[in-house]
Amino acid sequence: QVQLVESGGGLVQAGGSLRLSCAASGRPFSYNGMGWFRQAPGKEREFVVAITYSGGTTYYSDSAKVRFTISRDNGKNTVYLQMNSLKPEDTAAYYCAASRGWPGTSRNSYNYWGQGTQVTVSS
Repeated sequence: QVQLVESGGGLVQAGGSLRLSCAASGRPFSYNGMGWFRQAPGKEREFVVAITYSGGTTYYSDSAKVRFTISRDNGKNTVYLQMNSLKPEDTAAYYCAASRGWPGTSRNSYNYWGQGTQVTVSS
């Protein structure tokens, strides 16, 4: 089992930045591919970004490219999502997810989920 706890969400003005953190416990963190998804009210949960267990490969959605950066610190069992130049359309609950295997862009690739952290971007 893996437990995931997100933090770092909040209210920010358009153009601002936030850094989300996801702390993992349980199964050895370095074995997990990690991803971030988000879900806006009334919409499906969508893929944002993912990173392999070594950090050597990352995947970004088109909306996250350039503005968002995923990273991980296996010594701290934590994955980060740096979000810059935020837009109102980035407003959503952001979820951290862990995969026992290769982290894909589909929700089905992930076995464990956090409770989410809310990001609200005002115009």
